[in-house]
Amino acid sequence: MADVQSASTSPSEPAARLEQSGAAPERPDSPGVIASVLTYVGEISLLFGQAIREIFRGRIDLRDLVQQMAFIGVNSIVIALITSFASGAVIALYFSDFLQKYGVTSLVGAVVAMSMARELGPVLTGVVVAARAGSAIAAEIGTMKVTEQIDALRALAVNPIRYLVPPRLIAALVMLPIVCLMADMSGIFGGYVIAVLMHGVPSATYPDGIRQFLVPSDFYLGMVKTVVFGLIIAIVGCHQGLKTKGGATEVGHATTNAVVISIVLVYISDFFLANALFVNGGSN
Repeated sequence: MADVQSASTSPSEPAARLEQSGAAPERPDSPGVIASVLTYVGEISLLFGQAIREIFRGRIDLRDLVQQMAFIGVNSIVIALITSFASGAVIALYFSDFLQKYGVTSLVGAVVAMSMARELGPVLTGVVVAARAGSAIAAEIGTMKVTEQIDALRALAVNPIRYLVPPRLIAALVMLPIVCLMADMSGIFGGYVIAVLMHGVPSATYPDGIRQFLVPSDFYLGMVKTVVFGLIIAIVGCHQGLKTKGGATEVGHATTNAVVISIVLVYISDFFLANALFVNGGSN
């Protein structure tokens, strides 16, 4: 009996000693930040590789591709034009008075156009499309995942990656530069309205400054930025949707994560692209 009692009480003795010593019980190590980041990068890279493989195999539904181009690009034009117009107007609002003090109002058009072409146009386009289309991509695919529609595709011998990812990826890569170019024009026009109509900059001086200081590479290198942004938005949105588990709450989390991650990556990649294309690339 004594042996049985000692055996039954012995497991509690280590816990009691641990309690008396004040030490916390050991817990399994959770993955660190670096491990989580590397895991995420690996998942994104695998998804991108699978999408590229399907694209080169020519397995693209053209009807779905056109629909995605309309959804990602055409339906985002209005909000991109509005935000860019306001941004160009604000730049002109600040710089018109400032440059007039030094007698160089001819630079107002150049400042607005260069800001829009190199930086604000591409970044605003990326942020707008990430908030509008990236969230919708994650929500749509996430809903398909939790309602088992993706499992149904697999049961029908249809690869869900081929069916869902390439059309959205190609649409983003093609349409974002087009939306960016239109956003550039809208921002420049917004600057013109404020500089000429509100601050008295001569109407001929504004475009003269643009022609004098800007080169075509300012515009098309800015559009190159949006190709990278489109890649980020499409892949992140698809990845967040495909990894959704649970119910409606998880779909909401996936949508939020897609927007946040896309916008953060757009800004981070923008720094490296600006450094490579405009600073070290020699387009100054």
